Parts: sequence; structure tokens; C-alpha cells
Amino acid sequence: MLARMPHGTSILPEFDHEMANTRRVLERIPNGKFGWKPHARSWPMGGLASHVANLPTWVGLTLGAAELDIAPPGEKPRKARELTTDRELLETFDANVRDARAAIETASDEEFAKPWTLKAGGRPIFTMEKRAVLRSAVMNHLIHHRAQLCVYLRLNDLPVPALYGPSADETTF
Repeated sequence: MLARMPHGTSILPEFDHEMANTRRVLERIPNGKFGWKPHARSWPMGGLASHVANLPTWVGLTLGAAELDIAPPGEKPRKARELTTDRELLETFDANVRDARAAIETASDEEFAKPWTLKAGGRPIFTMEKRAVLRSAVMNHLIHHRAQLCVYLRLNDLPVPALYGPSADETTF
């Protein structure tokens, strides 16, 4: 009988792959386009890119606690710092990925199995096992916003990287 692989070990290849793909998208965000928006209700490119660069911090927030209130009663809502240059964007993302990867590597299977609750204003939004939070609220969330950034790139006639297969701009990946 084969021994079961620890959850952290099993998710790291997927995490590494998705973070490498994300970095390839963030590398293409030019300084001069941080304020660009495709629509009045859309996030500016720099704000969306900042969100993507900061999403890996949710790994530590998830694995290091039982809950997170994004708008604690009586306090200002949590908000990540908006990054203002392409260099700052990549440096922040790289540091956040390093920290997130270390948190995944060191977390026990027992920790991944514990429940985690996201709250807003003291009210629960959802509760899931931390292993599910890592996939849905962290990685899938990041992938969703990364795809939005790819649309922003296309609309600005900037090259979209090949991620899961060739793009119109890159035939190999």
C-alpha cells in the first residue's frame, strides 16, 4: 500500500505552476497603464494587479488562524496596499509567494483539515476546511482575477502570455 502524500506536498506543484503563470501576467503590466480601466465600474489595471499580487497573503491568513473578518465591527475594512509601479508589483508578488509557499510547506495535514471562516462585519460569509479555502478562495480567486488582467492586456494591445496553451501572442509555452 502506498503512503498518502501530505496535503501541503500534494498542492505545491499546482501552487508553483499557478504562481509562475501569474508572474508571467504581472510582468506585462506597464507603469503607464496602472490607471487604465475598461469601464467606469471596473477596477483600474494597477488596482487589479495589486490585488493579484497580494492574494498569496491569504495563504498565511488562512493557515495561521481560524477566521478572518475583512471588515471588523468598529474598524476600517481590511485593504491591501495598492502598488504603484511594475517593479513594486513584482517584488511584492515574489515576497508574498515565498511566504505563502513556506506556510504551505510547514502546515500539517491536521491544520489543512481545520475549519476556517471568512467574516464581514462580524457575520460569517462562509466556513470551509482550510484545504478547500486554499483552492477556492485563494488560488481559484487569484486565477479569476489573473484572467481579468489578461483581458486588460488584450484591450491595451499588450501581449497575453501562453498559460495553459498557446495565446494569440505566444505560440509556445
